[in-house]
Amino acid sequence: MNSIHADLTESQQAAIQSRVLVNRDLAPVSSAQRKWRVGSFAALWISMSACIPTYMLASSLIGGGMNWWQAVLTIFLGNLIVLIPMILNAHAGTKYGIPFPVYCRAAFGTVGANIPALLRALVACGWFGIQAWIGGNAIYKILGVFWPAMTSGAALPVLGINPAQFLCFLFFWGINMWVIHRGIDTIRLLLNIKAPLLIALGLLLLWWAYREAGGFGPILSQPSAFDAGQPKAGQFWVYFFPALTGMIGFWATLSLNIPDFSRYAKTQRDQVIGQALGLPTTMALYSFIGVAVTSATTIIYGTTIWDPVDVLTRFTNPVVLVVAMLALCIATLATNIAANVVSPANDFAHLAPRRISFRVGGYITGIIGVLMMPWKLVADPTGYIFTWLIAYSALLGPIGGILIADYFVWRKRKLDLVALYQPAGEYRFTNGFSLVAMVALVVAILPSLPGFLVQVKLVKTELVPPALADLYHYAWFVGFAVAFVVYLIGRKITPTQTR
Repeated sequence: MNSIHADLTESQQAAIQSRVLVNRDLAPVSSAQRKWRVGSFAALWISMSACIPTYMLASSLIGGGMNWWQAVLTIFLGNLIVLIPMILNAHAGTKYGIPFPVYCRAAFGTVGANIPALLRALVACGWFGIQAWIGGNAIYKILGVFWPAMTSGAALPVLGINPAQFLCFLFFWGINMWVIHRGIDTIRLLLNIKAPLLIALGLLLLWWAYREAGGFGPILSQPSAFDAGQPKAGQFWVYFFPALTGMIGFWATLSLNIPDFSRYAKTQRDQVIGQALGLPTTMALYSFIGVAVTSATTIIYGTTIWDPVDVLTRFTNPVVLVVAMLALCIATLATNIAANVVSPANDFAHLAPRRISFRVGGYITGIIGVLMMPWKLVADPTGYIFTWLIAYSALLGPIGGILIADYFVWRKRKLDLVALYQPAGEYRFTNGFSLVAMVALVVAILPSLPGFLVQVKLVKTELVPPALADLYHYAWFVGFAVAFVVYLIGRKITPTQTR
């Protein structure tokens, strides 16, 4: 490792280089390496947000009773809310050039930082598997148009999917592994290609749907099930807040590890404006495209088709099918690598910086992503939002509350960069763990635990008071607020040497 940070003195560089808590991927980024401007961050979020899960996101909300504009507005509001911790946590990455796991050391301790890093990494492994499944399933469905016999196989024991589905999944998973092996430059190239590609594909689908259906169809004129006289009249707010929590959960992962990207920002202004332009607008636009095209399919095909891959398989032109398959694969691949590999690769590297590189961390992510059998995570749209998205928001909300309380309130945005890489420095706390952060994390997770156990049917509904079970539906908000307050109280009342 030569000069790891051109802005530090030689003695400071030597102090960081000599420690066990650093490798090239975890070292601070120098000002000369910070080249991301507003456009780079906007493109990053356009690239990550324009994906098949976003296209299908409104389907669960409409299925739950919302009309189209309520669903799109809920998605927009959720992303507007999550943008706030996103920008706040990005500040330290831009100011100090540090990745997420290193940022966690200030609040959780040099060893304790592994806990939020691993919680974040495991969620990313699940998302990595989901995106790999979506890409593989797109290949499977489109190939099935050319060779229908391949889709008729019986489901494999335990897996619950047929051999062709599993092989297509493994094929697409293998492409992801190849990109990880190629490194960060290939990832950047993919993002640059993907951003305009999937937006163009979405707009083309929108134009086609409007032309073929002579409008956007019945879903855009469908009333809300919560309106007066409808089946769920008066129940809107009961459904809205859990749904909003799920929408926040969609990018709650990136709201924590955004320093992994913001460390390359030229200025704070670049990361703030770039993210504000790219995230909520793209999520709302792409979810609207999904709603509008789906609505039109009701007229065109006589059935409502939410999955864009299923829509594309209705085309008979083989050139269109092949181009669509390639576009979807490139788009899903780019989203998966950027959103679900960069962070966990750094997080796993943080466990043993001298032994685990970014590349090895990426391999670990991929293997865990397969073992989690992602097709089961997304099999049920209701479970996808109310179990998967909300459940992990109950973990990530508290981590966000602790990090923001520590950096902005307790430390007033001042970190000792060298000490972040010193095992026995200011951020060692108690044997490498901040007891205050650990207590705040556990206390903030506990209120959502009973509701989660009811949701996954490990505890009978009648055994948990309704008010306590309902807290789960506000998991991100409750966890963030409780952790924020408990952490700051703990910092004030705990003796310095044991914090």
